[in-house]
Amino acid sequence: MVNFDAYAQTAVELANRPLVEPGDLEDLLGPDSYSATNATDRDLTALRRAGKRLRQVFELGSAGRDGDAVVTLSSGATLRGDTVLVAAGRTSNTEALGLETAGVRLNENGAVAVDAYSKTNVDNIWAVGDVTDRINLTPVAIREGAAFAETEFYGRPTAFDHETVASAVFSQPPVGAVGLTEFDARRKHGKVDVYRSVFRPLKSTFYGGDDRMLTKLVVEKGSERVVGCHIVGPDAPEMIQMAAIAIKMGVTKRQWDDTCAVHPTAAEELVTMREPYVVPQLAMSG
Repeated sequence: MVNFDAYAQTAVELANRPLVEPGDLEDLLGPDSYSATNATDRDLTALRRAGKRLRQVFELGSAGRDGDAVVTLSSGATLRGDTVLVAAGRTSNTEALGLETAGVRLNENGAVAVDAYSKTNVDNIWAVGDVTDRINLTPVAIREGAAFAETEFYGRPTAFDHETVASAVFSQPPVGAVGLTEFDARRKHGKVDVYRSVFRPLKSTFYGGDDRMLTKLVVEKGSERVVGCHIVGPDAPEMIQMAAIAIKMGVTKRQWDDTCAVHPTAAEELVTMREPYVVPQLAMSG
């Protein structure tokens, strides 16, 4: 992530899994503002007045100083700024724990291998949190620890369910996601319906703001179960926490739509999307 002048780069990606797909970003931020294949820099229409620029994620070619901090990307583009922040991910810090001596098995990434109850292959050793490289989020580690305590101290075998864990990127605009992306849902379930809306929040109109939002639901076609929810825009992380409860409980699209909207809010868009989204090119060809 490079912070330079009035621009800020935002990567809407977490744990190597895209939270927002390229087509959605293009519709949210304006035509020709984002391309999955185009390596050129373009100002994002919706964010230009706010002084933000969204850049694709490229491989780093080189970094150095020439007065300013200079980064050259694999695309050939050069970025200049005051500071370069390298956020390249992390690996589990297990090398100095003596796990090999204890006979604890590690996975290919050096993380502690555990079962559903956070137990290692050694009968009296358990591991929770980032060291196991399952979902590296603080609330997940807390729940894994609580499940371990229930199992080992209270005699109530409990395994934390790592499915449908919500996450957020506190960028500008912020992103909230829970469940499957459209791509992953099609790969897992085959036929899915997608409900999406790109709009200007009502509160932005009061002060002439240029904020735009994206709300998107991914629904398994057969059961009508909502398997994914994705939000980009102001307060998206707050909204996704509430959406995660319903999706975790297996809510269907019909049940979702039966929930009355709260007006005037941006969140009401989530319960007023009635017709499945059809890609414009497909609608024209049909």
